[in-house]
Amino acid sequence: MVQQERWEDIRRLWTERVPIAEIARRLDLDRKTVRRCLRARGWQPYRRAPRLDTVLTPHLAYLTARAPQVAYSAQILFQELRLHRGYRGSYDTVKLFVRPLRAAALHAERTQRRFETPPGQQSQIDWGTATVPFRARSRVVHVFVLTLGFSRRSFYRCYPNETLPQFLDAHEQAFAYFGGHTREHLYDRPRTVCQGTRDGHVLWNTSFRAFADYWSFEPRVCQPYRARTKGKVESGVKYFKHNFLPGRVFTDDVHLEESLLEWMTTVADVRLHGTTHERPIDRFVQEHPALVRTGSQPSFRLEAPLHRIVAEDWLVSVDTNRYSVPFTLIGQPIEVSRRGGVLRFLHRGTLVSEHAELPGRHQLRILPEHGPGAVARTTRSRRSTGLTPPVLRLEPAVEVRDLTSYEALAGDTEIAAPAAEWPLRPTAGLDLAPLEVPA
Repeated sequence: MVQQERWEDIRRLWTERVPIAEIARRLDLDRKTVRRCLRARGWQPYRRAPRLDTVLTPHLAYLTARAPQVAYSAQILFQELRLHRGYRGSYDTVKLFVRPLRAAALHAERTQRRFETPPGQQSQIDWGTATVPFRARSRVVHVFVLTLGFSRRSFYRCYPNETLPQFLDAHEQAFAYFGGHTREHLYDRPRTVCQGTRDGHVLWNTSFRAFADYWSFEPRVCQPYRARTKGKVESGVKYFKHNFLPGRVFTDDVHLEESLLEWMTTVADVRLHGTTHERPIDRFVQEHPALVRTGSQPSFRLEAPLHRIVAEDWLVSVDTNRYSVPFTLIGQPIEVSRRGGVLRFLHRGTLVSEHAELPGRHQLRILPEHGPGAVARTTRSRRSTGLTPPVLRLEPAVEVRDLTSYEALAGDTEIAAPAAEWPLRPTAGLDLAPLEVPA
């Protein structure tokens, strides 16, 4: 019996135009075995042929079709045979028949067949959750991962939740990162993508379907309870948890985003991938020309609000730009809505700040009244923007008067000369003796 790995080696060598005799010599197989494997459409595990002279012979077709429907329960099959089909054999006979069927089904579930896609054909998208250590306290974040099927290059972005605005924003951030997108996107079945199926047709989320049409990609979903179909992106979620997070502590969400981007470019993109045995950035050179270009297309804007956490420098990040809110809201959740080029920041339904949306990227907008007296930013912000906070010049709170005004009040209207030109005055008539203090 040829194992699956050996069968795949035979097929691979044959596609490389290696002769049958040479394949047999390399793999220590008979040439007839090699020919038989090449004629087969796919690898099949060995199954012992059932005996035809048993009491189950009249019921073989029924048992083979019914066993998957009852989860390969020998007890249920035995009961049904006794009640409805006149079976007079023992339970052990049924159990021995069902055992190889159950083992084959379990093997099929555990064996994941890897589907390789050509460059630019498919991406896989998924969410993951992780507890991220911040300097103040740890917090659960939701990690968006988009993995290109051919190159295995991945885009990661952290959000406070998995709502539709965050989901669509993450797609556009990934498109900008890669400079385009693939023709197909493979998803699990979250509510932000679809609402189930009806008569064999997927009931797409209306807003998401409009988003897919706007960016010209075809969404696809996994079969129910078959999330392993998108194993490439699930490996990316595990890689984020086991390689990026350990040993790191972040100041705020901006620090997390900056560190994640650096890790993506300096670690994830240049590692030797365990499946392709190549660096994702090297395979991306082949995939990039096949991507659908998105550079000149404006963003798909959704009126639903965004959710953010106010950083320690009382700034809120929206599309890489940062806007100030009152410093008393540090660490609090903020809801951001866009209307007519204006960003409105609300805390528990109350409007706390309003800014005109900045047109570029990585810019800063601060209102002095939001800070504790003067505009303050962290050292990192000053270093990244090159800006220095304005210095507040305080006017003197006490009026300063010339000394001559006091002499005028005493009856002397003569203008005093400068201190250096004052003549020495006699001290006659002045009692300079110290005061006597009673014991």
